[in-house]
Amino acid sequence: MPAAASSSGSTLSLPADRRRASRSITGAYLFVVMQADRPLEGGARCVLNGMEHVDIGRGATRCLSVKGPRLSIELPDLRVSAAHAALGRVLGSWAIEDCKSRNGTFVNGERIEQSPLTDGDLIEVGQTFLLFREEGGLDPEGIHNLEVALSEAAFATLSPLLAARFEQLKAIAPSHVPVLVKGETGTGKELVASGLHVLSGRPGAFQAVNCGALPATLVESELFGFRKGAFTSATEDRPGLIRAADRGTLFLDEIGDLPLPAQAALLRVLQEREVVPVGATRPVPVDFRLVTATHRDLDELVAKDRFRADLLARISGFALELPPLRERREDIGLIVARLLRRESGERAPGFAFTADAVRVLLGYGWPLNIRELERCLQAAVVLAGSGTVDTAHFAPAVLASQGMPRRPDPAPRSGEQLSDKDLKRCEDIAAALKATEGNVTAAAMALGKHRMQLYRWLRRYGIDPRTYRPAPEPALDRPPSGG
Repeated sequence: MPAAASSSGSTLSLPADRRRASRSITGAYLFVVMQADRPLEGGARCVLNGMEHVDIGRGATRCLSVKGPRLSIELPDLRVSAAHAALGRVLGSWAIEDCKSRNGTFVNGERIEQSPLTDGDLIEVGQTFLLFREEGGLDPEGIHNLEVALSEAAFATLSPLLAARFEQLKAIAPSHVPVLVKGETGTGKELVASGLHVLSGRPGAFQAVNCGALPATLVESELFGFRKGAFTSATEDRPGLIRAADRGTLFLDEIGDLPLPAQAALLRVLQEREVVPVGATRPVPVDFRLVTATHRDLDELVAKDRFRADLLARISGFALELPPLRERREDIGLIVARLLRRESGERAPGFAFTADAVRVLLGYGWPLNIRELERCLQAAVVLAGSGTVDTAHFAPAVLASQGMPRRPDPAPRSGEQLSDKDLKRCEDIAAALKATEGNVTAAAMALGKHRMQLYRWLRRYGIDPRTYRPAPEPALDRPPSGG
């Protein structure tokens, strides 16, 4: 009987005899990202290593099942045919084929009958969107199929690489190890910090401080507190933000913006575990867990003498890099579901999106990351009212970037002028094909591209690799038989 995983949080390990014997450093995955009419379903990760065939079709509930080298994905999508599409592996590469479905199969927004798959390709069947990924630098051994709903919002991810880092973070949560969270603005650094505080079990408060928002002249008094009379406006004793985190967690956001004098004072606090309020003569003991965050390159700031090297060493007990949202599209469905629950409360189960709206959500680059997605959904929920969220409910900036990333280049129209970039690309392709005598695989390697990407360019520019292959030598006349 095939093993299955159909409920939230359930897992499915691949049979041991189907795993690769070698220690591969590349894992192939198919992610169920989001179903437009059921946006609260969460997502699913399907491990393709060890598989030879994947069937995608309609089912009463979402279900992943494995039988030998065959994986079946059933989706509760009424626009998906019973047997909708199939993935197969040929010579180590994956391709997808439409199984004569009623509504068609799309790859990066283009309807296909058959198509090779490369890292980042977005697949659309019915109202469901799936993402194909090939993760380099990751051994797929032991990674399992997984369904994720809305548990542990701070650490919910389908990405194997990010999930592994989150598991390490959870393991050190009860300790005093300082944590440095790096990432672009809006990637969820404070959410991770507050989630870490919850897991730490510390009884004190979670105290968040934006170092970039502290007035330069008041940094030390705000952080370390002050005694009455320490300066003109000090009319009463203030404990300061650090002491407010006693027995809890102190989160210093944008620590790269902290002035150098304050850095020196903070270093002493971390070393001595005590704070001296401004105007005081005696230190006050303090116990807190330190979590810092920054979007800056602290090593570069150290090299420019704008950040203390000894402070960087002190705060970098465990460093976590949060990827930008454009690099974790497999998690957009999870994030959307969490934000909908939070924004809409009891109304959330009735929400739905059009397929066009989901296509835009997955195609936009989100330069301000999760924060920008949150603002976009807040407005869309209000504008949609009790109806379905459509593209008309999105901001113009989001709509301006419609279209799927990695969409294959369309074939040039008859008489269309190619750009300088296109002409340079054609010259490079021609040179690579000439050097490899028309061998597409070798030419792709020479160009540093995937073989399937080169095939797309060949179709776009009308280049026939056979014209670069040596002409066959003429056959020698054979002597008459019996001669």
